[in-house]
This record gives sequence, structure tokens and C-alpha cells, in this order.
Amino acid sequence: MDQNLLERVNPVFNTAKMTAFQLASAGVKDAAEVAEKLSLSFEETQNSASVKVAPEQMTANVILVETRWRTSAAIAEQSGCKTIVDLPCGYTPRAKAISQKGIAYYGLDLPVAISEAEPAILSLIDDDKRSLVHFCGVDATNGESLKAALKDAEGPLCITTEGLLMYFTDSEVGALCENIRMILKEHGGCWVTADTEPGLQYILTMQPIAGDRFMEIMMKSKTAAEDKSDVNVGSNSLTVSPQGDVAENMKKAMMFLAQHGLKAERMIVADYMPEVNSFSTVTPDQAQAIKQNMQKCAYWKITVMDTDMAVDTADLRAESFDMQASVANDTLNLCLKGRVDTLTAPKMLALYERVKAEHALSSVEIDCSELEYISSAGLRVLLIMQKGCPNGVTLTGIHQVVREILEQTGFDAILDVAE
Repeated sequence: MDQNLLERVNPVFNTAKMTAFQLASAGVKDAAEVAEKLSLSFEETQNSASVKVAPEQMTANVILVETRWRTSAAIAEQSGCKTIVDLPCGYTPRAKAISQKGIAYYGLDLPVAISEAEPAILSLIDDDKRSLVHFCGVDATNGESLKAALKDAEGPLCITTEGLLMYFTDSEVGALCENIRMILKEHGGCWVTADTEPGLQYILTMQPIAGDRFMEIMMKSKTAAEDKSDVNVGSNSLTVSPQGDVAENMKKAMMFLAQHGLKAERMIVADYMPEVNSFSTVTPDQAQAIKQNMQKCAYWKITVMDTDMAVDTADLRAESFDMQASVANDTLNLCLKGRVDTLTAPKMLALYERVKAEHALSSVEIDCSELEYISSAGLRVLLIMQKGCPNGVTLTGIHQVVREILEQTGFDAILDVAE
């Protein structure tokens, strides 16, 4: 698949380059080597179209990312699982540290990220450890892609998630929960995520460094992430908002997990946090304040509820993608079947642009009667079509699940959605 198409349907992978550069700035030698191999620069990875990173913002980001990276790894290693599944693996060199300890490592991410990250990271791995390291392009909302990627993995698994949930809508994070439940029921193990309380940890890291400016800097960080990912950050039911009643917000997130057959244990960050290099970039008082603040936030260790132990074969069904197309009276008629996500949306975009190059299209009409699911990558392609055709996009035959996704994301107001 054309690399340009992969990048356009899901640009969120650019945020992973921010993280890789920040780890390099924290003095993580392997991360610095990856950053050099990929020619990552401060300007490319930290600044966005509308935000220039302030020095204290960069300092806080580096501390936050290094703390998250090291602490998640410590919890995963202490889980006793045979295999670590890094979802998303991004461009960080965790594979080297994991494989050196004789633990199998699976790095899963968007195909566009894997194509760049895999050769750079494998070049750091000793020859006798490479058989422990596996990379695969997946869509985290696509259970079949995850199942295929892990078909040879030995359980139990520890799935780690850092910097993913904040970019997901409720429908996407719900699909992720269902997929992880399916994997854990089959392989055993746990899911360790740093993504449920990111706002709280960011505030507790930023306050000692930025003082009264911390809220202004937080908003700039959010804007930069949204610029690079092209999605609204932190707007789903599993991301605990630090605003309002935090305890109540946390309770709601736990209930969301329970609705998907999962339960969580909060792992206090300070109890598992190893030495962090980047504390040397702030004053001793600031470093001590941040360490103390880490007693107030946690990563979540998530497991399958005991009452639901049997593998539900309905969760394993294949929602294969298919697409039929025709052109009549300057209208592109599409019939979509199955899932439109990161793995399949590029095919739809490629077809649309090929047809548009040959015909003066005025509109696109899409029969969704066999469409089971659409992710933000698919919605992004619909928006490209909407902007590229004078009469826009019309959707017909929509099932309730897809209708709810359109309503949650506001696309029901952007596109012509037939009743």
C-alpha cells in the first residue's frame, strides 16, 4: 500500500515521533540511536502548525514520557508474563531491553509506523535475540488483525499501552476493550495501560516546573497533539478527566471497563517508578515534588472479569472488508461491506482518488447496509470526499452501530445521512 495513503488516513503516528525524540532527550541511548537513524528533529517532532514548544513544556514532557516508559516496563516485567505486547510500540526501543532479558516481544502499531520503526529498532538487537522480537502492522480496533499478529505468541501476555487511548473515540476504545478481552481470554495475562489517568499525571508533573503557567502550557501540549494526530484528544469514557470530581470520573471509567467484561487495579506510579534520568534537568526541590505527586496517580492493570471465562466465538468473527464501485451522472456509488479502519481505509481513498482523476465527480453516494464498523481513519476519508465533491457525501442504509459512531463524532452533521 502506498505510504502516502497510509499517512493521510491516520496521521496519529506522528505523535509517536514526538515520544521517541523526548526519550532521546532524556538520555535514553537506544532512543537517541533510533532518532538519529530516522533523522528526527526537534522542529519536526515537538512543534506543530500552531504551537511552539516552551522550554518548561519540553522539560515536563520529557520527564513525563520517560517516567511513563520506564514505569510501564517495570510493571510489565514484574507481571511474570512470557510475552510483552507493546501496543502501540511507536518508535521506542523497548524491544531491545525486553529481548535482552529473554522475554518475547511483540511490537504492534499502524502499518505506516511499523514500516519505519522495525528496521531502525531491529538494527539495535543482538543477532541471538532477534528471534524474540516481532513487529506487525495492526489496527487496534480490528480484532482479526490483532489475533493474526499474536497467533504464535506464547502466553500469558502482558499488553502495554502508552499514548493510545487519548486519540480514540468511545466506539474505538470500546472496540479495543473487546479485542483485548478476547486476546486475554485466549492467551491469559493482563493489560497494563498508562492512558487512563494521563491528564492527572501531566498536571502533577507540570505544576512543580511551570508554576502558575502550567494550565496554559497543558493546553498548548493538547493543541500540539491534536495538530499532529488530527483528532480530538482525551474525549472518551476510559480517559479519566482531571477536571471536576476525579473520583467520580474514575468510577465511570471503571464502569466502562466492566461493561466490556474487564476489571482494573490501580498501580500507583511512585511504587513502581525506577530511576528517571530527566529529573536531573530540574531543581532538586522540583524533582522531589514530582516524585511525591506520583503517589497520587496510577497506571491500570486490567484483567478479564472472573465471571466470564469462556472464549466468546462471536468476538472472533471476521468482518472482512469489501467495496463495490460504479460511476453514474458524475456520482461515485460505493457499497461498503465489513470494517473501514486503518487497514482498509487507504483502499477506499485510493479508489476515490483514482476515479476522481478520471471523472469530474460532483458527489459520492455510499450504501452502508453491510458496513459493520468505521473508525476515525475511515471517517477521515469520508471527510476528504466531502471536501472534494461540490455536492458532498450521502450515506444510506446505516446500521445503529455506525449511526452511533457518526453521532459521537459529529459526522452526522457534516455528511448527508439518510434516515
